[in-house]
Amino acid sequence: MPTAALYLHMNWMGANTALAFAAPLTYFIFIILSTLRLDFWLSTFTGFVAAAEMFAMAMLYQPLGFADEPMPDSMFQFVRAVMLFVGGVLAGAVGMRLRRQFEASIAATAARDHVTNLFGQHVSPQVVERLLATGAAPTTEMRQVAVMFVDIRNFTAATRIHTPRQVVERLDEAFAVLVEILDRHSGIVNKFLGDGFLAVFGAPIEDDRAAQCAVEAACEMLAEMEDNNRRSDWPLRIGIGIHMGAVIAGNVGSIRRKEYTVMGDTVNFAARLEALNKEFGSQLLISSAVRDAAGEAARDAAFLGDVEVKGYERPQAVWRLA
Repeated sequence: MPTAALYLHMNWMGANTALAFAAPLTYFIFIILSTLRLDFWLSTFTGFVAAAEMFAMAMLYQPLGFADEPMPDSMFQFVRAVMLFVGGVLAGAVGMRLRRQFEASIAATAARDHVTNLFGQHVSPQVVERLLATGAAPTTEMRQVAVMFVDIRNFTAATRIHTPRQVVERLDEAFAVLVEILDRHSGIVNKFLGDGFLAVFGAPIEDDRAAQCAVEAACEMLAEMEDNNRRSDWPLRIGIGIHMGAVIAGNVGSIRRKEYTVMGDTVNFAARLEALNKEFGSQLLISSAVRDAAGEAARDAAFLGDVEVKGYERPQAVWRLA
């Protein structure tokens, strides 16, 4: 198209005038447009074709009716052609740079999606950043973690006097408060369990302060829920159980869908601890392992004695924090 325009101009106004007019400049438009493909060699080829066609028109074509007009200066036109070619190379370099940035952006997005899919619907931004920095390990392994079970007391009974929409809105409101606290203390929601959830501290990223973070998060949850209840006409009471120990952490599921989860006796005992809140009228129970590992965070724990726990032959030491 630029060459056709140049041909018409040369027939209309002569070679030298046409070469100094607008038609040769349109080659740059096509060179710039070639960067849309983000292909270095395409832009370079475009620049080469533009340079060759313009130089060939200047050197080989003498328009009818202008036979007496002197031929354009060859060196001058050659330099102009070289500039077209250099423009194509530079456009290709820009396109290649943009392509690399797009690919890096896509790779970063894919990595975030991988982390989110691997570790559930909710992963705190801090955990995501650490996983992206260290790499999310898809292997199954043994980990020392703090496991927290949270349950909303008597929620099922309360749903009978509320509409489904009210139930979902209140549950979402409560979970928003609790999950935000988990984020601040490096915990992750492993799975939601109806009117409760299972949270993990120390996996998938190892954390030496897992027990301390779990206790601090639990205490803050209780305080925040009291404040939240004062602003709501549907007050909720939560029960929390925390235990620390070894778990099997890894991906479990079918070929089509897997999820990251934790398994083992540590998880079972944390669930039993949470259930004991009903028996003791408490809201936060911890195991001896958590009390020993949490340090100052659990200094106010009251020993409830060795308690019979369902599923365990021997009584288990239980401590109350709230």
